[in-house]
Amino acid sequence: MAAERQGGRGGAEENKENERPAGTRSDGLSDSLGLEILQIVKESQQQHGLRHGDFQRYRGYCSRRLRRLRKTLNFKMGNRHKFTGKKVTEEILSDNRYLLLILMDAERAWSYAMQLKQEANTEPRKRFHLLSRLRKAVKHAEELERLCESNRVDAKTKLEAQAYMAYLTGMLRFEHQEWKAAMEAFNKCKTIYEKLANAFTEEQAVLYNQRVEEISPNIRYCAYNIGDQSAMNELMQMRLRSGGTEGLLAEKLEALITQTRAKQAATMSEVEWRGRTVPVKIDKVRIFLLGLADNEAAIVQAENEETRERLFESLLSECRDAIQAVREDLKPDQKQREHSLESDSGKVSNIQYLHSYLTYIKLSTAIKRNESMAKSLQKALLQQQRSEEDGKRTPRPQDLIRLYDIILQNLVELTQLPGLEEDKNFQKEIGLKTLVYKAYRCFFIAQSYVLVKKWSEALVLYERVLKYAGEVQSGAGAFTNSLKELPDVQDLITQVNAEKYSLQAAAILDANDNHETESPSQVKDGKPLSERFETFCLDPSLVSKQVSLVHFPPGFQPIPCKPLFFDLALNHVAFPPLEDKVEQKAKSGLTGYIKGIFGFKS
Repeated sequence: MAAERQGGRGGAEENKENERPAGTRSDGLSDSLGLEILQIVKESQQQHGLRHGDFQRYRGYCSRRLRRLRKTLNFKMGNRHKFTGKKVTEEILSDNRYLLLILMDAERAWSYAMQLKQEANTEPRKRFHLLSRLRKAVKHAEELERLCESNRVDAKTKLEAQAYMAYLTGMLRFEHQEWKAAMEAFNKCKTIYEKLANAFTEEQAVLYNQRVEEISPNIRYCAYNIGDQSAMNELMQMRLRSGGTEGLLAEKLEALITQTRAKQAATMSEVEWRGRTVPVKIDKVRIFLLGLADNEAAIVQAENEETRERLFESLLSECRDAIQAVREDLKPDQKQREHSLESDSGKVSNIQYLHSYLTYIKLSTAIKRNESMAKSLQKALLQQQRSEEDGKRTPRPQDLIRLYDIILQNLVELTQLPGLEEDKNFQKEIGLKTLVYKAYRCFFIAQSYVLVKKWSEALVLYERVLKYAGEVQSGAGAFTNSLKELPDVQDLITQVNAEKYSLQAAAILDANDNHETESPSQVKDGKPLSERFETFCLDPSLVSKQVSLVHFPPGFQPIPCKPLFFDLALNHVAFPPLEDKVEQKAKSGLTGYIKGIFGFKS
């Protein structure tokens, strides 16, 4: 129902799109039909679900558009009671929307196949249905290519129909693992799109070049399976440059890379770190360590921040998996290690040391990722004015402070790794790195104080930055190589000195401005409005959300206590004598009791 409502909202726009001939000639010739096949496909996919990989939503859109096209063209398949099959023939090809009708049929079958491909990961039986839908898509593409051979269709549409047909054929052969046929089909598709890109303007060529880039990994994968071993290196570079592969090739390429590294890992038996050689017996750890250098190189060569961030996340995920594999082997080793000679001598076991090494890689990678994010935020701070004009969220120094807090926490965890407590050089190196990041953290805290005009606090923090930077320079003698990757403290010192002078000038100007503009009528003594009705003063807070009208809660006030009453007159009262009543009561004894029984009265 939600999909139908969504289709209903966009129905008016899509009906208008269906009513006008898409891709007709501008010179008014009615005998030439044209259809921008790739452009229509890409726009429809991006606007209706494929931006988020939702193939079911896109399939529903294709079905709704087919129904609207048939209604507009009066090309219905029977009625609600009976189905009557119709085919688009060359004789009725008077409108390019007939070509669009077949294109949407092919797209609907293709999107259903891709949806089944996602579901086939958990339900293998759906793979048969997947191949059936792909064959259906190829059949519709063949029909589209056949109709485009008509003299009524222009040359560009003919080429695009051939490329579209070759693309779907390549995908079908790829799923059947017919590598040679798939490679031929993809090469044909690539050649046509390259020719189209060279024949038109740069704006139109962008779309064709994007499709060529999508096809290239598939061609190299087919070449690798045919026997071209050099294609593996190109596939790795494509994957690393893009930060991961998407689409048809993703699962196959990841499995191939894992398989290749597993073969290489069979020859890897140990790793050396900080002067100690540790045997590596876990296959998952071997595979991770073999791909570590390639991943780090790809991060350095990343073209943009988004790709770099994706590569960092991928590396951290692989590292966490390797650490988990080591941790599972570490549990049964703990009891043995407690009674081993190594633990008595203060030296951790090999498996524990390997765990420390992987944890070091994870924390170091997290530090590099946060540092990369900090650099991008610093660039954004420099372009703050342009960002405000664009209406985007302006970065603040507080965002950088949070990143440096996380970095400092990671450095603290590094100093606590088992097996490195006695490594003085390592501890000193981490101490210098901590001073560097503390200096940058103090600098951005000072920047945040400058924004709220807290001049004295900012000046004190600037002095603290210079202190940290001086300590780094004085102790960096033997650790110059390890500190090369860190931000340069000399640039920070230069920037802080410049900021100090501008800060002092801003503080003096701010003090002078307050002294000149302040007048008795504008001074507030902190009293609420209820206590200064008789005095006029300009108080801007009266029109703000923090207006002070009365003291709330009200203060304590003394009140009289409830009085206590004492009966002082009682001490001076003389009570009447009661001796006569006491004597009468004493005479009445046994005799009086007997008399009372028998009725005698005195």
